[in-house]
Amino acid sequence: MDADFKRRAISGYFIGVMSGTSMDAVDACIMDFSARQPQVIAHYSASLDDLRDELRALALGTPTLSHGDVIDHLGQLDIRMARRISECVNTLVQQSGLAKHEIVAVGCHGQTIRHRPTQTYPFTLQIADPNTIAELTGIAVIADFRRRDLAAGGQGAPLVPLAHQALFAFESSTRPVIFVNLGGICNVSIITPDAPLLGFDTGPANTLMDAWISAHLNLPFDANGDWAKTGVIDTALLGRLMQAPYFHAQPPKSTGIEAFNLAWLHAVAADDLARLAPEHVQATLAALTAHTLALAIAPWLDPNQATKIILAGGGARNAHLVDAIAQAVRAISPDSTPITSDHLAIDPQCVECAAFAWLARQFLLGLAGNAPSVTGARGERILGGFYPA
Repeated sequence: MDADFKRRAISGYFIGVMSGTSMDAVDACIMDFSARQPQVIAHYSASLDDLRDELRALALGTPTLSHGDVIDHLGQLDIRMARRISECVNTLVQQSGLAKHEIVAVGCHGQTIRHRPTQTYPFTLQIADPNTIAELTGIAVIADFRRRDLAAGGQGAPLVPLAHQALFAFESSTRPVIFVNLGGICNVSIITPDAPLLGFDTGPANTLMDAWISAHLNLPFDANGDWAKTGVIDTALLGRLMQAPYFHAQPPKSTGIEAFNLAWLHAVAADDLARLAPEHVQATLAALTAHTLALAIAPWLDPNQATKIILAGGGARNAHLVDAIAQAVRAISPDSTPITSDHLAIDPQCVECAAFAWLARQFLLGLAGNAPSVTGARGERILGGFYPA
């Protein structure tokens, strides 16, 4: 890597871009890592409303005949996502007041279309052509973060625990911290002083709730959990869903919407879905997220004193879900009350894109971006590929 990039990476600005499994928006933020506590300089979101249905259909393997050849459709969406991300980055830089030459690089996760870490030939696929992004923004791009970890025998996910440790080092230096990202899928980072970093996907966060409300009310998500609040949790349905083997598997483990989706829901609970009003199912799906999260982090919850739990991601804006998580956690650790990352000066919508800005910086510094204790990889690896402007 060019020595000038390494020099600039120490104190320069980075942009992180994330489009998660909810497929509702592209989030981008400009990060300054030069201070002891990393700072978000600016943040911008670009809607994916016009692409969401096509992306989900491709991810679930159900594109319609109107899309034509599936490979052609994949190629088209690869470029369309890159163009949307480029628009997002250009708007972000313009609104920030910074000049593009002040940005060292863009760390772009891309849009996950398929994540299959347990197949005979494990793979993960993210789209959003980084060549196009570099061309349209005039900024160097670091992308394709997950596949090197998979090649080294890891899950390729979650990658953010090491970034969480760096972003919130001031919180985790003297006491354990559990960081929870509530995207489409819920992933956790377990940061404990003098112990290996841990992290894994616990299961669905918003993806089932989003899919259910979309099917019944034609809404992309349950704003603030208002629809779920009108329902009553059905314990029989909750118990049936919680029997899924994934929830009881030991980490390292990771999952995605290809595993938890409406087809899965109907396959395991068709009779319950038929007898329940839709709002009761929605309430139960919110409870599923809360209970499976609490079950997953129970070994690190102290029943006798408070454990620091930080929530981020789109689900951190869902007050009903946050309350449900708090209740499930307090049933195990009565003094533990989760807080959102706002309380630590980072918007919940910025945490994941901030993590990929950090991963881009790691790449340019020639430092590892994965944590083998999290992903199960054979060792530390530099993650990503470089696409110059």
